[in-house]
Amino acid sequence: MKKKSEIEALFEEWNQALQSGDPEKVASLYAPDAVLLPTVSNQVRRNRQEIKEYFQVFLARKPKGSIDWSNIRIFEDIAINSGIYTFELSPPGETPFSVQARYTFVYQWSGERWLIIEHHSSVMPE
Repeated sequence: MKKKSEIEALFEEWNQALQSGDPEKVASLYAPDAVLLPTVSNQVRRNRQEIKEYFQVFLARKPKGSIDWSNIRIFEDIAINSGIYTFELSPPGETPFSVQARYTFVYQWSGERWLIIEHHSSVMPE
C-alpha cells in the first residue's frame, strides 16, 4: 500500500522542480495527457507541452511554495492531495509578494512512479 508520506513528498519534489527554474523539469512530473487549471492563468492546459508553456511564464516569478493545510487520500493507483498553499513570488524588477491558493493534485501510479494527472490551483477569494 502506498503511504501518505510518499504522497506528501510529491509536493516537495514539485516545489523543488519549480525552484529549479526549469519548465521541462516541472512538466516531466505531469502525465502526457494531464490537465492543469493554473493559478495565474485563465487558460486550461491539456497536455504536458501546454503545461510546460505555462510554467515558462510562471517560473519567471521565482515561485516557492509551502503547504498551509492538506488532505491526502489514497486509492489503489490514484492519490489525491488537496488543500491550501502559499506561494512566495519574486518577479524580476518587482516587490516580492505572496499568493495563497486552494489546490488539488491528482496523481496516478504509472507502475514506476507517481505522475500528476490533474492539477487545479485557484487564488483564495478575499
